[in-house]
Amino acid sequence: MANRSKIAQIAFELAEPLVSGLGYDLVDAEYKKEGPAYFLRIFIYKKGGIGIEDCEQVSKVLDPIFDQSLPTTPDYFEVSSPGLDRPLTTEADFERYVGEEVEVTLSNPIDGVTKVEGIILRIDSGILYLSAKDKEVQVLFDHITSAKRCIRF
Repeated sequence: MANRSKIAQIAFELAEPLVSGLGYDLVDAEYKKEGPAYFLRIFIYKKGGIGIEDCEQVSKVLDPIFDQSLPTTPDYFEVSSPGLDRPLTTEADFERYVGEEVEVTLSNPIDGVTKVEGIILRIDSGILYLSAKDKEVQVLFDHITSAKRCIRF
């Protein structure tokens, strides 16, 4: 489901085993131009949250790897927590939030709608099971174009 640029995808693939080896989950990578500068951002997760020390540790490991292995050098490299409203892009993302409410946008409508809000019940064999409006809805991961947690205060 992740829709990364070529540079972001290469960075993601280089970073994944290293980030995992440090005890974090690699959530996503993005490479984008902001004004005149290009930014490479790596988003990490661990239960209990991410602090500045975590970002610094991952940055120190990845920076020399990216300098040697990426086909281009970004102007800025950042490691960050994905934040509360981050997109959910992998089955592991959804598994982290079982029991919580999400909003899912679909490429193929279910019962005539392309946006579904519901509570994550489980994930099994490429299918997301949601409780939406007092009924169980099954969503194929291949049909999810975007998803995020519903944050209510």
